[in-house]
Amino acid sequence: MAQQIRFCSSADGTRIAYTTDGSGPPLVRSAFYLNHLELDWQCPVWKPYLEEFSRQHSLLRHDMRGFGLSDREPAEMSLDAWVKDLEAVVDAAGLERFPLIGMCHGGAIAIEYAARHPERVSHLVLFGAYARGALRRATTPGQREARELLVKLAELGWGTENAAFRQVWPALLQPTGSPERLRALAELQQKSSTGAVAARLLRAAGELDITGSAPKVQCPTLVLHPKDDRAAPFAEGRLVAALIPGAKLVSLDSANHVLTEVEPAWGEFLAELRAFLPASANARARSSELQALTGREMEILERIAQGLDNAQIAAHLEMAEKTVRNHITRIFDKLAVENRGQAIVRARESGLGLKGALA
Repeated sequence: MAQQIRFCSSADGTRIAYTTDGSGPPLVRSAFYLNHLELDWQCPVWKPYLEEFSRQHSLLRHDMRGFGLSDREPAEMSLDAWVKDLEAVVDAAGLERFPLIGMCHGGAIAIEYAARHPERVSHLVLFGAYARGALRRATTPGQREARELLVKLAELGWGTENAAFRQVWPALLQPTGSPERLRALAELQQKSSTGAVAARLLRAAGELDITGSAPKVQCPTLVLHPKDDRAAPFAEGRLVAALIPGAKLVSLDSANHVLTEVEPAWGEFLAELRAFLPASANARARSSELQALTGREMEILERIAQGLDNAQIAAHLEMAEKTVRNHITRIFDKLAVENRGQAIVRARESGLGLKGALA
């Protein structure tokens, strides 16, 4: 996917790479590790998220310092530095008020930013976020040693070809992911940064504690958290929701820190996210006729709008081709269309399929 990569300088002079995807009202995603602006759209793990976040919004995202296209050897690695990077990116993009999404340890960054800038953040979405890093919530020496072992494995093997090292963090983030997905995460991990920088980040993330800042968040907040999350326990998601005034907590039935689009929890994730995020009046009008579709039907309609045939959709979503045909029959009935061409027109009028549309 063609992108316009831009750069800005953070408060300490670190250069931060950022880009915007899609069109519509703004939506900002705070940065976290295992991202790379140029490669994320090619990764089967991150592509569904980027498709969703930019479906009806102009998504602003950036590479974390030390990762991707941002400066690879930053002087500082801390919560304050990460928040100042986000401040610099938002200011460079000229945004005044916007919804903000924070995933994984990017959730703590988003919470801290929202607490410092209540006038800028209209809505806050937190997915797999935690209030306290692994070292902060460790209660025994054994737990601290286990965390340090994981960090050491990253330091030694993050950028190597040794599968025993490379698969540790991908398997922690997506334990039910297919071999293809885990390989994609491992490859992205290798290209995103070095083991030394990754270890610095993981140690800093392990010491995060935003329990004092979370109660200062003033905007509507949605907290989504997999109930069997291996990387960030559900108890942390519950704590985040308890600390932020009026926050809504949604438990997702998954063991994956990063959901796959082929599990049932993905549909619930989409429904909650779409109901919570503000959209433009035109986008709401276009999407109203699609509200009768289930999450899975929306995923299939997205692929239809991209020009994929049934076999390609089945392969992409890891489904039987007969199941895809059955879903398409129901989609046509709900949209009151007679054929694939009419469905594509209706879908593209609603903003679906535009990024991957085939000529």
